[in-house]
Amino acid sequence: MHSVHHYLNSRVIDSAPLLGLALKRDHTWLITHNDYILNAQEKHTLAHLIEQRQKGVPFAYLSGTKGFYHLDFKVTPDTLIPRPETELLIDIALDLFKKKPCRLLDLGTGSGIIAITLADKNPHWQVSATDFCDKALAVAKQNARQDINFQQGNWFDAMPNQTFDLIISNPPYIEQNDLYLKDLSHEPQSALVAGKDGLDDIRLIIKNAPKHLNKQGYLLLEHGYNQQQQITQLLKDNFLNIHKFNDYNLQNRAILAQLKF
Repeated sequence: MHSVHHYLNSRVIDSAPLLGLALKRDHTWLITHNDYILNAQEKHTLAHLIEQRQKGVPFAYLSGTKGFYHLDFKVTPDTLIPRPETELLIDIALDLFKKKPCRLLDLGTGSGIIAITLADKNPHWQVSATDFCDKALAVAKQNARQDINFQQGNWFDAMPNQTFDLIISNPPYIEQNDLYLKDLSHEPQSALVAGKDGLDDIRLIIKNAPKHLNKQGYLLLEHGYNQQQQITQLLKDNFLNIHKFNDYNLQNRAILAQLKF
């Protein structure tokens, strides 16, 4: 018979978190009940979780949740797993519209982390969010704690004839042949890959954003570590006050620009 103590001391990857999932208990309970003997169903559940994890399925997809900023979000294989680097966009937006109203559009919302986090921090903001994938949008709607205008469609097609003070997007920006994609094989590739140089979607967003921004409105983009210079050039025709930001690992990660006209 195998006890909690046996599994906590095993060499299985993520043994403690997986055990917690199988038993639906937190880490404190596991430590204080290390003599608990798993029943047959619990051992079966744990074996399945271990098998999936060893196949490379991300822990967030096994648990079904992932923390982002100050909230927890449901995630599924139809959505990207929230990254801490994206929290930078939240900080920039909060600082930019501190104590001010804002009509916000989150393009390609995925599980809804950007729109929902900012709406939670600023209940008086008018927040809209779009995604091309109906399954991802369904997850975002389940995560929402506030009245957010969710619309399905390809980028701005989902929000025709509407304008905003701030447009935020964490779009696909990985090059289609990037070796890093091997480590992301369980996540939706359409939310990751954007052409040969990773800029296909960013080009489209920058081109169409001016028609959807209010006077002196802002565009805020997450991007790859090596794309900042190219994106700056793309912005210069219609934007000014271009600000570049590093993430918490000191990698180029975000760019903010203000509409010229």
